Amino acid sequence: MTTLLERPPRTAVPTDRQVRRQNRLTWIARHSLAIVLAIMFLTPVAYLFLISVMTSDQALTSDYWPNTWHFENYVRVFQVTPLPRYLLNTVIYAVLATAFMLLSSVPAAYALAKLPFRGRNALFLTVICVMMLPPQVVTVPLYLMWARYGLTGSLTPLIVPMLFGDAFCIFLLRQFLLTIPSEYLDAARVDGCGEWKTLIRVVLPMARPGIAAAALFQFFYSWNDYYGPLLYTSENERSWTLSLGLASFHGVHHVDWNLVTAATVLAMTPIVVVFFFAQKAFVQGVTLTGVKG
Repeated sequence: MTTLLERPPRTAVPTDRQVRRQNRLTWIARHSLAIVLAIMFLTPVAYLFLISVMTSDQALTSDYWPNTWHFENYVRVFQVTPLPRYLLNTVIYAVLATAFMLLSSVPAAYALAKLPFRGRNALFLTVICVMMLPPQVVTVPLYLMWARYGLTGSLTPLIVPMLFGDAFCIFLLRQFLLTIPSEYLDAARVDGCGEWKTLIRVVLPMARPGIAAAALFQFFYSWNDYYGPLLYTSENERSWTLSLGLASFHGVHHVDWNLVTAATVLAMTPIVVVFFFAQKAFVQGVTLTGVKG
């Protein structure tokens, strides 16, 4: 005879440790692809750093881990090459080129996106054609022009052209400005703002993510540019940038791979720091860029 008051079967209650483990495994499963890609991208960087603290003999072997750690390799880099001068030239080139690009490209993108005028679509098509034009096509005439004025051997031919805008940045900014509702601009014009005042007070605050993305693109390109400095500054070592200096460093110290990789790590560090602090604005600017128009 069964009793009416029968106890239900007991169920095992997971402990806090089991819950945390389950949540951890769930997180790993959801982000497995991202974890694999992160490992793929970070492994060469980690190996580069490990080589930079090896001895010169071990750097050429198949060892993946240093037998002894030699952080003094980073000090030796400054002793055998004028790395601070290369770094200063690179900063000057990247900062001024980015500033001049924004000064010229933002108004151009604003005109192509928000100002109705005859031939706007044809002008935008011209910008796209210039963006697809290989830089090697105009290398000879540009070099002859700068050489005629005696400006080769300096960073001037790399910085001054940014005052006339950059095709890719104009395209990127124009696409972003298309996503800004025109009602805001019309309201500013009704309040008596001219086009320049509307651009400065209304458009620029709303376009900060797009401007940040374009600025970072230009900064990264200028920092890593090798073709331009090789073309215009190769005859004057005092104007070399990091990319050109690293290439010559590799040629002189081709056996000391530990010093070559140490110099490479030092050249990579500033750009990684800049992207680390600006990645939110960079990603936001890229993801919010429209494709209409």
